[in-house]
Amino acid sequence: MRILLPGGSGQVGTILARHLHSRGHDVVVLSRNAAAHTGNLWTTLPWDGRTPGDWVDELHRSDAVIHLSGRSVNCRYTPENRKAIFDSRIEPTLLLGRLIADSPTPPKLWLNASTSTFYRDTRGAANDEFTGILGDLPSHRGTNEPANLPETWSFSIDVAHRWEAALAAIDTPRTKKIRLRSSMVMSPDAGGVFSVLSGLVRRGLGGTLGPGTQYVSWIHDFDLCRAIELLLAEPEITNATAGVVNLTAPDPLPNREFMAELRKAWKQPIGLPAASWMLAIGAVAMRTETELLLKSRRVVPGLLLRDGFEFLFPDWSSAAANLVARSRSAR
Repeated sequence: MRILLPGGSGQVGTILARHLHSRGHDVVVLSRNAAAHTGNLWTTLPWDGRTPGDWVDELHRSDAVIHLSGRSVNCRYTPENRKAIFDSRIEPTLLLGRLIADSPTPPKLWLNASTSTFYRDTRGAANDEFTGILGDLPSHRGTNEPANLPETWSFSIDVAHRWEAALAAIDTPRTKKIRLRSSMVMSPDAGGVFSVLSGLVRRGLGGTLGPGTQYVSWIHDFDLCRAIELLLAEPEITNATAGVVNLTAPDPLPNREFMAELRKAWKQPIGLPAASWMLAIGAVAMRTETELLLKSRRVVPGLLLRDGFEFLFPDWSSAAANLVARSRSAR
């Protein structure tokens, strides 16, 4: 297939481009900093995410578009950063919608990034595509769920809502749309969430974060790539969920257990815990938000499991062991 990856020069995009290229697909990545990625085996073209350019010809030639644009949410939610987070997702999505709608030969598939953070904060029943509840509405909280959630957590829900609304805003009758509600992608690549958490563990700081009861949803990079390939080959499986698919492993687990398994994989017996107030201070110093660590994301891949998708790494213990081994090999 000819596959176009707008915003595909980040960590997840690079993982996906590398995999799809290795499988024989013709991959073209669009990047705001294309000059920094000239050494890859696939083609990288410049774009700004707001206006058409020479890259539009690639859109007309593509069988599928996988849109991954979006400024990192690993930052303080200042007014400037909030605007950048919104604009970097919504503007490129609307641009692609207009161009696909007007294309003489539009791609048959449009996979657009979204986030599993769209689902409610919960320590109760897991959220899948069929029965999951979106947002953090007070009426949806049970006795095991926290009240008075921080405003910054509502901001993330608003981002997800407006991101998916932008995807739906422009009708593309000849192109099927799929919303990729992804959890944290775990890979040994430098700079990702696994690398950051592993750094804490190796320094003896990888204990329970906050209360430890908040759930962590994640997906191994191999399974992310395999799930995307399945969607490219069999997009009709998403008809049952109106084009929504949860890209997440079937075993979300509480942070306390998640960090314990990661310490075990690194053979690190010591892991100093960090209370919520300590994380709040650390988040300010590191210019990030505690939501990334404290929100309870209990999301499961109901559609993939119903379709019979077999995860290579369905549980965190085996995934962590594989990721640590690959990290050590790379180092």
